[in-house]
Formats: sequence, structure tokens, C-alpha cells
Amino acid sequence: MEVLNLGILAHVDAGKTSLTERLLYAAGVIDVVGSVDDGSTQTDSLALERQRGITIKTAVATFAIDELRVNLIDTPGHPDFIAEVERALGVLDGAVLVISAVEGVQAQTRVLMRTLQRLCIPTLIFVNKLDRAGALYEGVLRQIAQKLTSRIVPMGEAADLGTAAAAFKPIVQDDVLLDVLTEHDDDLLQRYVDGAPLALHDVLAQQTRRALVHPVYFGSAITGAGTDALTDGIRDLLPRARSTGGPLDGTVFKVERGPAGEKIAMYGSSTVRRPFATASGTATATARSRPCRRTATATRATASAPGRSANSGACPTSGSATRSPTPTTRQQPDTSRRGSPHRPWRPWSRRAARPTRATCASRSPSSPSRTR
Repeated sequence: MEVLNLGILAHVDAGKTSLTERLLYAAGVIDVVGSVDDGSTQTDSLALERQRGITIKTAVATFAIDELRVNLIDTPGHPDFIAEVERALGVLDGAVLVISAVEGVQAQTRVLMRTLQRLCIPTLIFVNKLDRAGALYEGVLRQIAQKLTSRIVPMGEAADLGTAAAAFKPIVQDDVLLDVLTEHDDDLLQRYVDGAPLALHDVLAQQTRRALVHPVYFGSAITGAGTDALTDGIRDLLPRARSTGGPLDGTVFKVERGPAGEKIAMYGSSTVRRPFATASGTATATARSRPCRRTATATRATASAPGRSANSGACPTSGSATRSPTPTTRQQPDTSRRGSPHRPWRPWSRRAARPTRATCASRSPSSPSRTR
């Protein structure tokens, strides 16, 4: 099965979680579309998230599009929780940047787009909330071209803006598509001049996977308008990799507590942007990694696609998932690095002479032998 690690990113209140709910509903994962206002969404599990109606922590959900398994990572939009977004960026094969059709491009949207471009992550842009009063089409496209990137391809036209009947018609203009694609493909321009047949959709997919162009979709996560076209874009335009069932190899990008108090590690790695052996599933015995505070041979749960690894201990251990015993003494940190500004730390000893009230009173404040 082919795998795609997909991230949903946006400014706060642009509709990321609502879009996640709509994609899960369209794939048949859930029977009812959850509401952020009602606190019934799948990815907002914290009580504070349901109360405030915002995403605080990164959440992972999986659905299938034909033979493609999509591991969807819903990230927070508030800048106070940007660290959650940064940790997830390293495992993404592609991203969907959500923009509100009413508010347009926001400050956090520009930060996210610059980061996606710097990391060369293939990105689709989804303009949400077409059904709200004040929604714009041409105005948002101009904002995207001026503030984010000029290498955009509108993938259709919007109709009945600002009403519940707002719709998106996936009709791509060949002349617009040709103008954008030929900026990065001289061979395509030469074939156009020579009158040769052009496979513009294939070229669009190639340049999108190289993060050279960014297709733009419009729709509404609440009514479902335009989400089918976005699903087709995720399937056809974003990169994917085939799982080979090899050894686990990846990075833990999130650790949280389960309902029973056990540690759950969410692991993953980009299946496209760097080669590695792919695998998936739940891991309890994992590969060796750098030392942890509580065990001498610490490990990390790793895999190609974002997954969950439950372990009751502080760190997973090879061949075992039991809790490590609590150490009786603190370990002395390694200070062998040349040029380290820190002094070697030594544990406090009960046998050392502790200062008493009498010795402190007899010591003069101006005495040169005063200890620090």
C-alpha cells in the first residue's frame, strides 16, 4: 500500500479541524461530521480544546483514498503552540495550507508558508469558508500571489459566494496552467512552440511534488463544497511512497499519556523527502538510540508513517515494555565535551558538614573567608 504523510496547517480559526472532520467523513472513517463549537471533533480530545474551540496539541488520524493510505496530522493554528507544528514538519510528505475566504492571508499564514517553502514540502492551498458572508475569490487569489507566492494554479472557479449554496467547479484553464508551468520547464515551452501534445496534468503533478507550484482549491469544510476536488488533488498531485515492511526507521515527534497513564509515542518520517526503510504499526521493541535519564540503553519508537507506540515506561526498552525502576541516585552528567562552560555536577552527600545557625552568626559579613 502507498503511504502519504499529510499535514493540515493554517492560521487560527481558518478551519483546519473542520476540514479534517470533512475529509474523515468523506473517506467513511466517521459517520457524522463533528463540530468544533460543540466539541465533538475527533482530533480535539483535550477538555480545554473542546471548551475553547481551538487546537492545542497535534493529533493524528488515518484514512484511505482508494489504495492510498493518508496519515493526516492536524496541527494547532495559534502561534503560542507553534512548537507542536515544528515537530510535525519533519515527518510530512505534503501539506494542505488552509486560508479563510473572509479573513484572507493572516500573519501566521505567511510564517507557515515561508517554512513550507524553506523545507521544500509540497503544498496544496485550500481556501475555506466560501459559505460565509464576505467571502472573496479574486481578492484572496491576489493576496496569495502578493503575500505568499506567485506560483499558484487556481484549480477551478467559485460560485454563489457567501451563501449556503456556495460551490466550487474544478475547471482548470489550460492557458493559465501553461503560463505557470512553463516558468520552470523549458522543454514544455519548446513542445508548446513546436505544436507537440502536452500532458499538462502530468507536468502539474511533477512540479507540485517538487514544491515548484501550488494548486489552489476553494470550498467549505462545513457544507462539503470543494472537498471532493481537494481529495482528488491529495491523491493525484502530492508525493507518495510504497511501504516495504522493513525495519522501523523514523523520528518520534510527539509523546503523550494514554487513558491508563501509559506513554504513547507518535512516530513517523517523511516517506518521500528522504529514503529509508518503511514500516507501520505499533512498536514495543524498538531500535537503540541515545541514553535517557532513567535507563542506560534508551530507545525511540520509529516508523515510516505516523503511528502510535504504547509503552508504560519512561523510555521503551529493547524486547520489553515494562516500567524502568526509579534510580536511587542521580547520574552525573557527561562533562567531557571540550570547552563546556558548566562545572562537573556532584551529588550532595549527607556526610558533608552542613552550616548551622551558630556558625552563620559567628561569621562576619565582611570576612574574606566567607563561602559562596
